[in-house]
Amino acid sequence: MHIERAVDRYLRHVTIERGLSEHTVAAYRRDLAAYAEWLADAGTEDTAAITPAIVAEFAAQRASLDPPPAATSLARMQSSVRGLHRFLVREGIDTDDPTGRLRPPKPPRRLPKALTIAQVESLLDAPPSDDPIGLRDRALLELMYATGARVSEAIGLDVDDLTHGDVIRLRGKGSKERIVPVGSFARAAVDAYLTRVRPALAARGSATPKLFLGARGAPLSRQSAWLVIQSAAERAQLSAHVSPHTLRHSFATHLLQGGADVRVVQELLGHASVTTTQIYTHVSVDALRDVYTLAHPRAR
Repeated sequence: MHIERAVDRYLRHVTIERGLSEHTVAAYRRDLAAYAEWLADAGTEDTAAITPAIVAEFAAQRASLDPPPAATSLARMQSSVRGLHRFLVREGIDTDDPTGRLRPPKPPRRLPKALTIAQVESLLDAPPSDDPIGLRDRALLELMYATGARVSEAIGLDVDDLTHGDVIRLRGKGSKERIVPVGSFARAAVDAYLTRVRPALAARGSATPKLFLGARGAPLSRQSAWLVIQSAAERAQLSAHVSPHTLRHSFATHLLQGGADVRVVQELLGHASVTTTQIYTHVSVDALRDVYTLAHPRAR
């Protein structure tokens, strides 16, 4: 099969049958477009003619780019290529998988950057409470920190998702749903937004069930949510880089520091594997020192 046709068929598969998110599919599309272009330049456009040596050469070429890509980017690229060829074999289009021996680069183990509790409180208090958009922004920030929601999950919420009292229904990767508790602070902020702000915003646009709306009444976009967080970080005078994922990291870290079980946090975050969650179980040097000082009989 021609490589471009194969890529198109695979992307339809992961979109429709596997239900991957728009963001994930877009990443696959970019990776496989680069792969198809490289194969065409190398004179190989039939997927049946792709050999392990050709795939290895492509991987080596990507790793030798200047500036060199991050290990995570290379790993994602190889995962996209591997997924394509495995799909072609499963569908009976090709007989051999040329990526069988391809080993992705091991990404560096980086600890997630989490804000302190005091920094989070400053961030949440940053939006002005006497301004309608400020009330909306505060509700968004409070809800993201209270639930550990990804930004796509937060802006994808419908008003009806809040009808279960002190819990909320989030739709995660692969359209998987999970129920997450919502604390009193977040609930109060959302209730204030729903009663004092959202009706006026909704009147400016067409009818939509989405919870968070922009100034013109349309559903809040991913980019707008980023701007909300960056604006709040600037108002709070936080020197650390703050992104939507920073709130998610902080949510997980603060829960674990407070004594939550890692498997409970896994469920709250919607991680498929507890291994992903365990990266948050790092213990700070200060915490180690405090425990040592209190517990060791000859520490002081």
